[in-house]
Amino acid sequence: MTSDVVRLIAFYKSPLGRLSRALVREQVLELAGDVTGRRILGLGFATPYLRFTLERAERVLAFMPQRQGASAWPREGPSHTVLCDPLEMPLTDAAIDLTVAIHALEHVADAEELMRELWRVTAPNGHLLLVVPRRRGIWAQRDNTPFGQGNPYSGGQLDKLLRDHSFVPEAWRDALFLPPFQSRLVLRYPRFFERFGRMLGPAMSGVICIRARKEAFPAVPRRKRAARYVRVPGMSTATARST
Repeated sequence: MTSDVVRLIAFYKSPLGRLSRALVREQVLELAGDVTGRRILGLGFATPYLRFTLERAERVLAFMPQRQGASAWPREGPSHTVLCDPLEMPLTDAAIDLTVAIHALEHVADAEELMRELWRVTAPNGHLLLVVPRRRGIWAQRDNTPFGQGNPYSGGQLDKLLRDHSFVPEAWRDALFLPPFQSRLVLRYPRFFERFGRMLGPAMSGVICIRARKEAFPAVPRRKRAARYVRVPGMSTATARST
């Protein structure tokens, strides 16, 4: 199931959504590093986490899938949003230095084809930053947040998917140890729940955050898509019959 853009916006405006954004954004900032002069792509619904790139990056694009829908971002100035098919992104080869994919991988129908497309658009030694719901995490078990939609992943599945498509994992982070409840206790003491959850180990986290570097050569060639032809009936002149 894919979250539509209206529900995503509503979640991030809620108290739990604002807290989860702050906690995940800390990991995104650490993994992204210095973005000065870099070409940044946000894929899925990554805009709540991309504002730090606007003033420093060379350019920032926000690609949103057709099934999800799109919203203009940022609110001030020209929009950076593009509505497109994530498996056929309107970019030239090696156009992006860093892709931040959030609410993306778990919703795509063909994860392997998405990885091939991400390899294509990523520049040599460019990076991919993924934020994906943890398969056994409590956030993936509840459908009251966007992290409970789509296909969650384990750390081993992500590592294999990346390496099979010529991305080398460089850094891992875990986030969202607090339970996904709109309760006063959770909303009032989020840092306590986050610290307590970390003491119990990574298995208690709601999402996995990973930064991977592109290798020079693709491990799996891109699939050849069958050409689409439109058959047009043959038209020829003929003498009209007289009756």
